[in-house]
Amino acid sequence: MGNMLYGHSNAVTGPLILGQILKEAGYDVSVYEELYKDIDYSKINDVDFYCIYTMTSNATRAYFLADKLHEETKARVIIGGMHATVMPEEALIHADQIVIGEAETVILDIVEGKITDKIVHANYLKNLDDAPFPDYSMLKTPCECANVMTTRGCPFSCSFCSTSRMFYPYRERSINSVIDELKSYKDAGFKYVNFEDDNFTANKERVKEICRRMIAEGLVFNETFFFGRIDLAKDVEMLELLQKAGITRVLIGIESLNQESLDLINKHQNVSDIERCAETLSRYKIRLIASIVLGIDTDDKNDLKRSIDFAKKINAYQLQPAILTPFPGTPLYEQYERENRIISKDWEYFDMMHVNFLPKKMTSWELQKQFLIANWRFYSFFSAFKIGKRFGINFGLRRLGLWFLTRIATLAALFSATFIKGTQLYKLKHMKDKLYGEEK
Repeated sequence: MGNMLYGHSNAVTGPLILGQILKEAGYDVSVYEELYKDIDYSKINDVDFYCIYTMTSNATRAYFLADKLHEETKARVIIGGMHATVMPEEALIHADQIVIGEAETVILDIVEGKITDKIVHANYLKNLDDAPFPDYSMLKTPCECANVMTTRGCPFSCSFCSTSRMFYPYRERSINSVIDELKSYKDAGFKYVNFEDDNFTANKERVKEICRRMIAEGLVFNETFFFGRIDLAKDVEMLELLQKAGITRVLIGIESLNQESLDLINKHQNVSDIERCAETLSRYKIRLIASIVLGIDTDDKNDLKRSIDFAKKINAYQLQPAILTPFPGTPLYEQYERENRIISKDWEYFDMMHVNFLPKKMTSWELQKQFLIANWRFYSFFSAFKIGKRFGINFGLRRLGLWFLTRIATLAALFSATFIKGTQLYKLKHMKDKLYGEEK
């Protein structure tokens, strides 16, 4: 239900692209996305290959499925994705083969037995136009929204970001290729689109041309989402085009209002630009999802409160508080490993909603509570009316639903932390930890 209120059901793009490569080679391919539907794997048993995509937070589930499929079928299991890319030896315990990196250049040779290495190092795709469009007809689970990747990688390298490590270097598709893909989704009846680029507006002149083509060729969808940075607000022409093209919902990493913290994570932005960005987006009716990071070493509780208050003040459409998470393969993970600060490597909880390290300015449980407090304070009952007045009644009702869900989820989390032994929240609350750097 939370996913329905937060956005529209969609599917990870990579498996659909790889599936299309195999389909074009004559293979019968089906794709499943567990997030939106329970899957009965006993009915998917006449299979030669299972390909499983991993992010760190779903690695535990991926390994469970891989082991189960090995036990119950004779099919081979291939694991790829961001987590397998940085932890290949771990993933190989559960798979027949592991793919490191972008798999377009190797997937067909693996399936046809031409590449038999246990750990396959894939070269990155130099020309993104060579990748086929995702084929959503292969998807057997609900999907309301088509995902489009017009670029891969990001020109920036924030210390906690894992995607910029796998999708490197930064590359762009041709505008004609992007427009042709959008046309295919319009023809297929999709009403919603997500631009899944890490930073869609990195090349502003390119974005302007995409918008002009979308407007001229009737490719405006009911709602289009993208990821951006605060510098997008400096280009008024681009903002006007984004609005006309219906690209009016953006997630921007504000991260912190403490300049020292922004510099520490290599964010390359300043507080004054953040404030101007919020004001400008509001004028152009572009709905801002404000992403803040909780747990940066130089942030204390007052800094976190200030970030939440700021998001409320600017009438951000949604808040995405994210607990700083030391994902494997990032400089942050390497630093916290050296400092012996990682308190858990249960990948299931590397979801940016659970604390997995020793903070500097509060205990692990205090940081976890700040995450719960952030959602509770931001999603107030009366804020739903403000959002409804600014963006329309449907968006106000969605905000009201998020207010209700945050109340239920927060109370459930506090109950679990207090009474349900064995849960991650209970362990955090009852840890005997101190601040990082304190004498034990």
